[in-house]
Amino acid sequence: MHVLIIGAAGMVGRKLATRLAAEATLGGRAITALTLLDIVPPEKPAAFPGTIETRAADLSLPGEAARAIAARPDIIFHLAAIVSGEAEADFEKGYRVNLDGTRALFEAVRLEGREKPYRPRMVFTSSIAVFGAPFPEAIDDEFLTAPLTSYGTEKAIGELLLCDYTRRGFMDGIAIRLPTISIRPGKPNKAASGFFSSILREPLAGQEAVLPVSEDVRHWHASPRSAVGFLIHAATIDLAPLGARRALSMPGLSATVGEQIAALRRVAGEAAVKRIRREPDPAIAKIVEGWPRNFSPGRAAALGFVAEKSFDEIIRVHIEDELGGKLG
Repeated sequence: MHVLIIGAAGMVGRKLATRLAAEATLGGRAITALTLLDIVPPEKPAAFPGTIETRAADLSLPGEAARAIAARPDIIFHLAAIVSGEAEADFEKGYRVNLDGTRALFEAVRLEGREKPYRPRMVFTSSIAVFGAPFPEAIDDEFLTAPLTSYGTEKAIGELLLCDYTRRGFMDGIAIRLPTISIRPGKPNKAASGFFSSILREPLAGQEAVLPVSEDVRHWHASPRSAVGFLIHAATIDLAPLGARRALSMPGLSATVGEQIAALRRVAGEAAVKRIRREPDPAIAKIVEGWPRNFSPGRAAALGFVAEKSFDEIIRVHIEDELGGKLG
């Protein structure tokens, strides 16, 4: 089996590549080749017994998408995107990367199958940003997509394209709407949601963090470990039960910022909590105000997707996976 990961230099992409390389199987089939693409060359994971190719690619440029799928990979994970804050700040870049690049990839797959049958499994990472306020108490599988950001709009269009290309038989696609991933390791990025991770990540490492919103802000979360699990599950399950509706909201945990901080206190103590500095940012608060807060993802749960049940668990996952089991 040949697996292609687009966006393999990103946090989730790196973790996915590392796990696939270590296990060397997917859905009971041996992975013989891994191709890892991103705007910068991704790092090669260690100990993979098959062939690995890594290179830089921008799918929005002419010919790049066709080159990416020329070897006809069996599974394509499409994770590449610029994040919410950057897409809102740079309108043209957001649409070029998040929409034009996605359309180019789907079109390349369609054209690849014109002369010889080709129908890969396409796993597209969408976002809960496809939903816009006003919200019900919990967003179920029947709630409409009405994004209030450019990023959410780009992802919603990508979902529609994936459903149509799947309906026409060009691919076997599934779009998974990821919760906000907490706790993201590494340095902060330009995502407006970055503070959800930083108010936990930095204090756990013995550093100060800035909280730009009030503690009553509620949001939907899952860990990086869960995100990788979602992707692998989406690549291996039978998608026939989804019918033509190929976009799914993933399971997660609804929590307020105050509940995040309370979990930090329980796991790491008061000293960690005292490292959080309140510094209101009206721009971030306005963006976050239009984001979903809670979900009832029945379709995903019925298909076996699972996530954490408490923020204490999410924090412990971070300590295990990123801090070697020890606090800073």
